[in-house]
Amino acid sequence: MADIKRVAVLGSTGSIGRQTLEVISALPHRFSVIGLAAGKNTDLLAKQINRFQPKFIYSQDKNPPTGAGCQFLSLEEMASHPEVDIVVMATSGKWGLKPTLAAVKAGKRLALANKESLVMAGEIITKEAKLNKSQILPVDSEHSAIFQCLEGEKQKAAKIILTASGGPFRGYSSTRLAQVTPEQALKHPSWRMGRKVTIDSATLMNKGLEVIEARWLFDIPFDNIRILVHPQSIIHSMVEFADGSVKAQLGMPDMRLPIQYALTYPERLENPNLPHLDWDKIKELNFEPPDFDSFPCLKLAIEAGKKGGTYPAALCAADEAAVELFLSKRIKFTDIPRLVGQALAEHKSTAHPTPEEILATDTQTREKVKEMVGNNR
Repeated sequence: MADIKRVAVLGSTGSIGRQTLEVISALPHRFSVIGLAAGKNTDLLAKQINRFQPKFIYSQDKNPPTGAGCQFLSLEEMASHPEVDIVVMATSGKWGLKPTLAAVKAGKRLALANKESLVMAGEIITKEAKLNKSQILPVDSEHSAIFQCLEGEKQKAAKIILTASGGPFRGYSSTRLAQVTPEQALKHPSWRMGRKVTIDSATLMNKGLEVIEARWLFDIPFDNIRILVHPQSIIHSMVEFADGSVKAQLGMPDMRLPIQYALTYPERLENPNLPHLDWDKIKELNFEPPDFDSFPCLKLAIEAGKKGGTYPAALCAADEAAVELFLSKRIKFTDIPRLVGQALAEHKSTAHPTPEEILATDTQTREKVKEMVGNNR
């Protein structure tokens, strides 16, 4: 019988964190929850503590919930603790950077859902992972698909094809996009996700961030990564090899599938709660190129990734600040790429930055975006 793996879920009250706990609940003979970390949703965290009885907890709240025997740890302490076997990094934004680094330096298996840490510091994180023999298992459905397609192959991918649903506004004109409301943007046609990533999917920023992630995860040049819009969200990504063969990974658009694979790799375990494709209902699989003109965030992200240095950190910070402003109805949907583009144009990059320089860029860029909006009102 396999040993029970002890899992710390950082970002347990978010969408990925909640779905991770669903997977663990379905496989109690293989996994136990040893750590739970959340932001300010202490009500849900308290329920999770009561349900899973973790040994370690963390909360941003000044008065976090407590449980019998629970020890309060920082995110970095929890991610690197010797009793933790697997770290699920489901925190959002820059908050994932330091604990991600702590996890890879401690040689942990890291189920990584936090995009920003790899986008901002991919060079640092991948280097530390190699030095400390840390295994990074991607939780994004697209990167999980690529990882699965590469399993068993002795050669690197010649090309990576990232698929995108196109979001809720595929085919919209620039004029129509300017009228989009937060309520409309939060209704994704395929996926169940958190608010920030749902907006990023609507602007296609999410796909640009995934291009940067893929560059670091799979050590592949930007020019060898292609994006295809695939509205059905059945093919999660593809890999093309030197001989022209293409491998694809298919499945229902359900994040629990890549989450479970990251936890159980290299095994595939039966889980009655996971959906299966119904081939009688799949009538067609369509593909089309992305519309870079209507969704400029995609181009901005790829350009920032190619420039490197602290440009990706500035990209993440400007996007997060702009998304917050849009969700609070202070700016239009089409102002998101405008603000990101302006912040990047004014950014003075640092080559091969340290984590401290990356976080400083994050803070400075957020302030700059707020000043831009303040100056324009």
